[in-house]
Amino acid sequence: MSSVYALHQAVCEITAAISGAPLDERLQQRLNDEFGPSSALYARLREACEQGVAEGALCAREAGGIRYGRVFKPEQALQGFSVDVVNMQDIAGPHHEHPLGEIDLVMPLDADARFDGHGAGWVVYGPGSAHRPTVRQGRALVLYLLPQGQIRFS
Repeated sequence: MSSVYALHQAVCEITAAISGAPLDERLQQRLNDEFGPSSALYARLREACEQGVAEGALCAREAGGIRYGRVFKPEQALQGFSVDVVNMQDIAGPHHEHPLGEIDLVMPLDADARFDGHGAGWVVYGPGSAHRPTVRQGRALVLYLLPQGQIRFS
């Protein structure tokens, strides 16, 4: 099975489970409780992302020291979410706003790596939030789920 297909299947499971849930702290807690770093689904997502990067199917573009790429556009099977994966090491990315929110899966490649201060697991930003995504203390892969693919760079 290809890494991209495996990733799609795993993300479909996540988005089906959270369909219609508000993007807030409760969702972040739920994702970490049910699909956190010790779960089989987290392991599948991480394996698919790492394999996809190794194959060149993910993070094929580079800008400003960040490797990135949109893997899937919003679609019904993904409950309207788009999927992006970035590969970052000790860097801050471009400031952007999340009109409808953003769900991030942090997968440290170096044990101490932190994304916006978070280690391995899920981070949820609510609608209208904004940040400059930052990885410190090593390298991490971050999978972004964006409702309707909406993001606004500033």
